Amino acid sequence: MPSSSFLSLPGTPTSLHALRALCMTLPPANTQVQHAIAQREAELTKPPGSLGQLEDMTRWLGGWQHRASPRLEQVHVLIFAGNHGVMAHHVSPWPMDVTAQMVQNFEHGGAAINQIARVAQAELSVRPVHDLAPTADFTTAPAMTEKDFLAAVQVGFNAVPQACDLLCLGEMGIGNTTAASALCAALTRQNSTDWAGQGTGLDAAGTAHKAAVIDTALTHHADHLGDPLEVARRLGGYELAAMLGATLAARLMHVPVILDGFVCAAAVAPLAHLNPDALEHAALSHCPTDTGHTTRLARHLRMTPILRGLGLRLGEASGAALTIPVLRAAVACHTGMATFAQAAVSAKT
Repeated sequence: MPSSSFLSLPGTPTSLHALRALCMTLPPANTQVQHAIAQREAELTKPPGSLGQLEDMTRWLGGWQHRASPRLEQVHVLIFAGNHGVMAHHVSPWPMDVTAQMVQNFEHGGAAINQIARVAQAELSVRPVHDLAPTADFTTAPAMTEKDFLAAVQVGFNAVPQACDLLCLGEMGIGNTTAASALCAALTRQNSTDWAGQGTGLDAAGTAHKAAVIDTALTHHADHLGDPLEVARRLGGYELAAMLGATLAARLMHVPVILDGFVCAAAVAPLAHLNPDALEHAALSHCPTDTGHTTRLARHLRMTPILRGLGLRLGEASGAALTIPVLRAAVACHTGMATFAQAAVSAKT
């Protein structure tokens, strides 16, 4: 397993060009392992396909872990936190101070994700990025300099533990749904109104204002939006860049990834625009509803959410962590069930 450091990889990404080149040469899943898992599934004491999506999850986990018997012994939840200069336009009803206050809440064990991670038997880590200093206001300047963007990517890259069977990503950042919506609008070349949502509690007027702010940013950066990494640098945020880096590192380390909803998926969407297969090792935890911008992004990225119908929209990796027990059940069934021969059960004729 490679070390989670840019320095250990060929072509150290000290520029957007080098990072782009790295994204184009990503290792695939182990198809031989996936075939072996499918063969065992066919021999287990159940009708073929009767465990539905659980069977798909087992093949997905094993193929990316490169293990015919997948495991979930070392499961990590990483939350990246960052602040956004676009808050100068009051795109959230919550003050920017809440980002640091919630980081402290995570560290003290008082948030929803602390409880869910404990139930899921997952290790939780919180990483403030760029010391929680806000990005530039992206309506008038790039959100990050190239140097700061690459530094944030490397924070995420280096945060993936060496011993990791599954990585769940989450975020905290007041104003980051505006950045995520701007990323999606730029990458898809669609209208801001298609992507601007209520975030952390905007009313209709606030959502329309948010869309107008995004339109201003798209106009300002219009000449640079053909490059997905420039989109990420100009319209994203430090915590979004860190999630991109963590997702990239996980791919190189054969670690499957669970993305926690809209902001996380938007953060890594530039990878899919660079390389259509770049997110094959990543799965989406949930969509709050069957419509809306999260569902639209899931379709754009060709992802089927693992959890449905729960109405989750909290963020902070809560949905990603909730998928862990489901994945544990999938692995337990695959590795623990008897085959027809072992159980002396007659197979289907």
